[in-house]
Amino acid sequence: RHQQTHTLHCMLVRALHGLRSTLPWPRLSAAGLSARPSVRPLARLCRQETLAMSQSVESGPAVHYSAALTSIDASQYEAQLATKVAWLETLFQDLEHPPFAIHRSEPENFRMRTEFDVWHSGDSLEFQMFEKDPKTGERRPVRVDQFPVASKLCNSLMTALLRELPLCQELRSKLFQVNLHTTLSGQAMVTLLYHRKLGDAWQEAAQKLRVCLGDLASPIHIIGRSRGQKICLDADEVEETLTVEGQTLRYVQVEANFSQPNAGISVQMLAWARRAAQGSGARDLLELYCGNGNFTAALAPRFRRVVATEVSKRSVAAARRNCAQNGVNNVFLARMRSEEFTEAWRTGGKKERLKGLDLVECDFQTLLVDPPRAGLDPDTLQLLHEFDNVIYISCNPETLHANLVAVKDTFDIVEYAVFDQFPWTPHIESGVYLQRKAGAPRPPKSSSIPDVAPENTAAPQGVKRKAEGIEVAS
Repeated sequence: RHQQTHTLHCMLVRALHGLRSTLPWPRLSAAGLSARPSVRPLARLCRQETLAMSQSVESGPAVHYSAALTSIDASQYEAQLATKVAWLETLFQDLEHPPFAIHRSEPENFRMRTEFDVWHSGDSLEFQMFEKDPKTGERRPVRVDQFPVASKLCNSLMTALLRELPLCQELRSKLFQVNLHTTLSGQAMVTLLYHRKLGDAWQEAAQKLRVCLGDLASPIHIIGRSRGQKICLDADEVEETLTVEGQTLRYVQVEANFSQPNAGISVQMLAWARRAAQGSGARDLLELYCGNGNFTAALAPRFRRVVATEVSKRSVAAARRNCAQNGVNNVFLARMRSEEFTEAWRTGGKKERLKGLDLVECDFQTLLVDPPRAGLDPDTLQLLHEFDNVIYISCNPETLHANLVAVKDTFDIVEYAVFDQFPWTPHIESGVYLQRKAGAPRPPKSSSIPDVAPENTAAPQGVKRKAEGIEVAS
């Protein structure tokens, strides 16, 4: 009866979210959890990223694979990539742009984090994902014992958890989801989500599990979640180490907060952005949607000063730490929406969240934007016209295309990089470097902002994050 109830619950949740296809590796929104930890915000975060991906598939490239991806043929990697690039070329055929620079992913073991539903059968359990039946259109569960797109460490943890969890009633009782987060540096987090309150007995059992998994990752953190409850054994974060153009960068990655899932592609994206920003050392950079400071820490040495904004409290805190531990001391971090900053920039108005920053003294030449799937809001889109250079990181080619059409009279597309962030899915990550056309006029800061939004057929509108306060890295 419990299993039937759990199954119906999962089906109802997915139905309410309107999922038509379940691809489990789209980009997470960077929404932070509420002050009171809860399973619901975490589940909402995961389902929103899946919804965002499923809504773009219908108009995206025809790359059709099982959502579960329990087996892949690595020899077909180039074929699936070619399909996506061909679709992208068709989408951008009305814009002048240089040839796409293709950045390939590893075909296997590239994904550093993943999540699984848990199916119970008596005292045993299994991990599951869901896929769409091509004949009936109905969603069906797929047992997942190994997940070849996930990191080798993720797969080792899966094997160990499938062995250890059924042996402990305290750990398996009403467990409905398992999330894994790993790093190239060999660290890991295991998050266990429950439909019940967790107590001392659970903590004791989880500590024993942590010891059992200790040979696989160091350190390894076990986190238990239920509605209104979060228990961490030691910590709820890992530290990733990336080597970019010979420089070692260290990043704190917080549980349930956005981080780049494909570490290999993340290295390529950072290297590309650094090369695009060369020669800007005497000028300033404005970065909107900075997340945990992934680009901020890597690009800051290329500029005199960086002003970065982000709305997620946890992301801003992580960005501040990431800048500090990478020796970056020329970054001002403001916790605010891009629309708020745009208003302050254009009107000269005072914002409490910009206290300590004199915008008049800023000499911005380059703008870096890494927006959500919905693309740039109208105010920020208009803001682009005031910069000489724009680095645009996009997780949605359709909204990127709409935004570039809107600014084509002001900018030339100098570089277009394609990053295969999620092989075997229709998803395409892009990096575009724009330079102002000779003689292109600059709008006065007091000019009105057109009440026109870019066309958006691919992204949900319910993933915006709330902003409060200010964090400063100095």
